[in-house]
Amino acid sequence: MAGLRARQASGLRLLALSTLSFCLMLHVGAKRPPKMPPCPPSCSCTRDTAFCVDSKAVPRNLPSEVISLTLVNAAFSEIQDGAFSHLPLLQFLLLNSNKFTLIGDNAFTGLSHLQYLSLANNNLQTLPRDIFRPLDILSDLDLRGNSLNCDCKVKWLVEWLAHTNTTVAPIYCASPPRFQEHKVQDLPLREFDCITTDFVLYQTLPFPAVSAEPFLYSSDLYLALAQPGVSACTVLKWDYVERQLRDYDRIPAPSAVHCKPMVVDSQLYVVVAQLFGGSYIYHWDPNTTRFTKLQDIDPQRVRKPNDLEAFRIDGDWYFAVADSSKAGATSLYRWHQNGFYSHQALHAWHRDTDLEFVDGEGKPRLIVSSSSQAPVIYQWSRTQKQFVAQGEVTQVPDAQAVKHFRAGRDSYLCLSRYIGDSKILRWEGPRFSEVQALPSRGSLALQPFLVGGRRYLALGSDFSFTQIYQWDEGRQKFVRFQELAVQAPRAFCYMPAGDAQLLLAPSFKGQTLVYRHVVVDLSA
Repeated sequence: MAGLRARQASGLRLLALSTLSFCLMLHVGAKRPPKMPPCPPSCSCTRDTAFCVDSKAVPRNLPSEVISLTLVNAAFSEIQDGAFSHLPLLQFLLLNSNKFTLIGDNAFTGLSHLQYLSLANNNLQTLPRDIFRPLDILSDLDLRGNSLNCDCKVKWLVEWLAHTNTTVAPIYCASPPRFQEHKVQDLPLREFDCITTDFVLYQTLPFPAVSAEPFLYSSDLYLALAQPGVSACTVLKWDYVERQLRDYDRIPAPSAVHCKPMVVDSQLYVVVAQLFGGSYIYHWDPNTTRFTKLQDIDPQRVRKPNDLEAFRIDGDWYFAVADSSKAGATSLYRWHQNGFYSHQALHAWHRDTDLEFVDGEGKPRLIVSSSSQAPVIYQWSRTQKQFVAQGEVTQVPDAQAVKHFRAGRDSYLCLSRYIGDSKILRWEGPRFSEVQALPSRGSLALQPFLVGGRRYLALGSDFSFTQIYQWDEGRQKFVRFQELAVQAPRAFCYMPAGDAQLLLAPSFKGQTLVYRHVVVDLSA
């Protein structure tokens, strides 16, 4: 009996162990019930959707598997860059009926699977350029109910809507008034005037100067500056690598008022006009790499030079000197073989201030302005090979500077005055007629110039800052464009330097400033 009981007890233990092993195997092999991912307190979530109300920011602790996200009555107004980058599988994004006013440039980066985007009924006035570019497969976009300002900042949107395959519900402009209630999809691109320009300070030359003349010599770009303060004509060279003007050479000139470079038969000459001590012509010697004096200019004829003008007529080189003294004469010099020789006395005893050569309609003309009488127009006689007085610009009793430009088929004169308004005149048959007066008390310098199809006028003053005007083709007048902080300018000079369009402003009282013309796309 004892042996039987022992065998029965052993059998029971084996049965119990077998049962326990079987139960453990069942427990281990069974799958646990799925655990829900975390969900922010302001959201209701399923495994792949989230619906959030009153969120203070885009929820960060959502499951990465979420493919649909809805934000309603969000307690923030700006969607920042990368706001949804933690949800790379997102396909549906509903952000409508909130108070969003700003969207970061890269707010939707990383959402390559997004198909539906609703930004309707927010307070958006503009959208960052190319905000939808990362959304490769976007099929539906809803922007209705926003206050879009249809200015240059949404020009890109008009272009995008014209080419996208995304279905976009009709959206309308809230402003400006001329586009109000217009459908954005229908706005003509030509109505967006988004290109503007500006003159920005580019380089400061730490010295005064009274004239500036750019020139090309041996394929290099140079600038000659008259600097009476340092008794020199300073020559600067454009550095195409550093994109700056650099010191190059100096010509002694104790009282220089103008330094005029001329390249004749591949030879470089600089005419140095001085108030005292006579005027000279220098020649650049490439062998010694220095300027050497070539000849004097008759001091009895040119006593008090104020301006120089160089030009070619029928293949011959000339330069003219405006003389501002009572006893001197504005004179013309002609190049012949190895020097410049006196060719004609033009205008005596009239305090001449400026010269402008005009070669239009095959009739070379020289206009001489004076502080004591109306500007005089000379026309070249090919028979006499001299300038012959043609008449006066009677609309202006005196002028400090005279310049010209052409706009379309019309020719214009710009005349600055120290006392009284400066004038813009148009040539109409036998005479000029006034088209515009520009306030310019204390003006000694002005210069019209053309940059990439845009025409400007720089007008200086000894009593206020320089004004830049831009030509209005429709009105055929100059309109005020920009103010430059240039003190007492004595000249303005436009100088293209590679891809840099430069305006130089030599100043009698301060530094010589170099401005760069830049084009700004307001739709960018």
